[in-house]
Amino acid sequence: MSVFVLIPAAGMGRRMGAGINKQYLPLLDRPILAHTLALFDRHPRIDHIYVVCPADEIELCRAEVLEPYGFTKVRALVPGGAERQDSVRNGLQACQANSDDLILIHDGVRPLLAPELIDEVLAAVQSCGACVVGVPVKDTIKEVEGGRIANTPQRSRLWQAQTPQGFRYGQICAAHQQAVAAGFQGSDDASLLEWLGLPVAMLMGSYRNIKITTPEDLILARAFLASNGETLA
Repeated sequence: MSVFVLIPAAGMGRRMGAGINKQYLPLLDRPILAHTLALFDRHPRIDHIYVVCPADEIELCRAEVLEPYGFTKVRALVPGGAERQDSVRNGLQACQANSDDLILIHDGVRPLLAPELIDEVLAAVQSCGACVVGVPVKDTIKEVEGGRIANTPQRSRLWQAQTPQGFRYGQICAAHQQAVAAGFQGSDDASLLEWLGLPVAMLMGSYRNIKITTPEDLILARAFLASNGETLA
């Protein structure tokens, strides 16, 4: 049994308001995406890494992220699709893994993942079949329609989904194929299994495991590192 990691990094990053896509912005001494790849490249359980990026950025990603940092487990850069779900499906097809292999899908702009969570997710996938990392929401959530509050869900039942999300390769591939056939668009990969009525475990993550999407997120990521004198190199 092998362990694959799929890193979707094909987003345009419009909310960041920068001149380049967010995965190439510097965090400390290197691009955000390079930090994320390093988490998995140096982890002993990981065998293969595939990165999904926009087709017209493949050479940029190779030059700015892969070649300078000597990653040894990155097998390919895969062209992304129109939506994230399409990009993940492209990446899954490129992996050509065995049905029982494990695959972790992790956002390219989540560089603050604690390495021990990788082991916990892999263990949960082996026992449960599928697993999502997340944290309980802190704020009250409101459902709004037309500028008016329609409902206030019970906060104790709400979790904020993060990545990595872990699956058996065969199961997540089949879920993506069925979603394409039915025209179903999920909000994340686990939602495809939920749509099919398949169980997905929730594993406690970390509030540090942020997705860097806005300029404020980048400031927060730097602050998390500075608070403990950490580096990600």
